[in-house]
Amino acid sequence: MSNPFSTLSSEPDDGPPSKVPFPTSEEERTLLVKSESFVYKIPPQTKAVGWKANDWNLDKPDWKGKLRLTCKGKTAQIKLEETGSGKLYAVCPIETYPGPAVQAVADSSRYFVIKITEGGKVAHLGLGFADRADSFDLNTTLHDHFKSLQVEEKIEQEKDEPQEKLDLAFKEGETIKVSINIPRKNRTKSPANRGGGGLSLPPPPGPAGALPAPPSPALAKLNISKRPPPAPSGGSQKWIQF
Repeated sequence: MSNPFSTLSSEPDDGPPSKVPFPTSEEERTLLVKSESFVYKIPPQTKAVGWKANDWNLDKPDWKGKLRLTCKGKTAQIKLEETGSGKLYAVCPIETYPGPAVQAVADSSRYFVIKITEGGKVAHLGLGFADRADSFDLNTTLHDHFKSLQVEEKIEQEKDEPQEKLDLAFKEGETIKVSINIPRKNRTKSPANRGGGGLSLPPPPGPAGALPAPPSPALAKLNISKRPPPAPSGGSQKWIQF
């Protein structure tokens, strides 16, 4: 299978006009490389359910070689290259994914249908891999690439759009109510400070050798007012010797 357009019937390109290419100053980056991929010549789509890989001759691919997924600006490309010489076999430009450029088949996750254009002619080719992990890598890489473009575009839009300033000032007649929860102190008296019944203990005695405290004025007055009884008349006939 030398040139896909030499053996395949061409289809009118009824899609939207191609976009203006990005400046050549942008560098082309390689996103994914698969050393082995298979290309199949497939008939035009006639069923509403889409393409099915079982309708292709999967045991006999029409071309086999290297797949390289590149990006330049916002456009990605699937490049099919010869394994030995690196000669370019076909190019599939991708502007959106999922989209018409790369479509999944209805009955397998290892095969895709890619849309290639050349000289105003359009052809659809079947693309497949021997390992399911290779098709998963292609699908994931395309998703991540175009998702990152959407994020970058959204960031640029937010930069251009003027940001609304928040007005936090009080309007006329507007008030605000603030509730402050202040815990109350515990005013319950301790048992030692509580008054009440019971015997009160005397104060502890002073240190050894200390003089006793003088009596209170009321007690001293009480002792002075008490006089000893008078001696019996006639006196005592006994002398007390000191």
